[in-house]
Amino acid sequence: MRSFTAYIQEGSAKGAASRLNISPPAISQQLSLLEENVGAPLAVKKANGLETTAFGQEILLAASYIENQLSHCQVALAKLNDIDCGKVSIGIFNSASYFAPQLIAEFKKSHPHAEVRICIGNRETIFQAFRNYEYDFLVVGRPPQEEAMESVEIGDHPHIVVGAPNHPLINRKNLKFKDLSDESFLVREAGSGTRLVMLRLFEEAGVVPKLGMEVGNNESVKQAVISGLGIALISAHTVAAELKEGRLKAFDIGGLPIIRKWLVVKQRGIPLTPTAQALFDFFIEAGDQFFPDAGGDNL
Repeated sequence: MRSFTAYIQEGSAKGAASRLNISPPAISQQLSLLEENVGAPLAVKKANGLETTAFGQEILLAASYIENQLSHCQVALAKLNDIDCGKVSIGIFNSASYFAPQLIAEFKKSHPHAEVRICIGNRETIFQAFRNYEYDFLVVGRPPQEEAMESVEIGDHPHIVVGAPNHPLINRKNLKFKDLSDESFLVREAGSGTRLVMLRLFEEAGVVPKLGMEVGNNESVKQAVISGLGIALISAHTVAAELKEGRLKAFDIGGLPIIRKWLVVKQRGIPLTPTAQALFDFFIEAGDQFFPDAGGDNL
């Protein structure tokens, strides 16, 4: 197509060859192959020069479109290789939404033209999309099981049991899990990391917890606990504001807080773009600086 375009614009095979830095016979051969593939003449020689046929006009239009698309692609590829202009797509677990957006906002102060897209959801949804390569990396609270993924720790992720400020046991010291065996525990959906941690704690304590409402997100859990509908094991980072304001209080229970880890996860063996790698590294280097302050006294 480039040979044909140059041939029409220069008016001869010699002119086209000079423009494309190839030999005139090579131009003639490519034009013959193109006409053979099209199955019709593409240009006709006339006294005043070359005139394209209707088939030739379509080839010229297609060639122009392809050249434009290649040019746009080249610009896009250059941007991907530019830390300040690249695109990043991140999957974020619900609990991480209490610090990840603030960290991304800080990153964009140094890279204002970087385009960062985030999607917040539960573990099952986020990991399924990640397996389909919809995200560059993830911010999660529980390491993946797949060998094809690798994870790096960001920092500590404490979990506590919270209740309403007027709960009868809220101010008792050195509680044990068996002291809460009659309490109604609000739980996240099946498969939730927080729910699995709670069940494991009770199992280790030899206590069967009384499961109350199943709630689909942390905000609903918090509101239900504040309303006195039960108590809950929850990420301390998700209740930092409520603890500070006194709308929730943490139970003093031996063995708590349970410390899990915040992690960033990427596909093993698949290099990130420069922008995605820079943000991935920023999460590792500075992530814990953006964790909500739950206050040590409240834990």
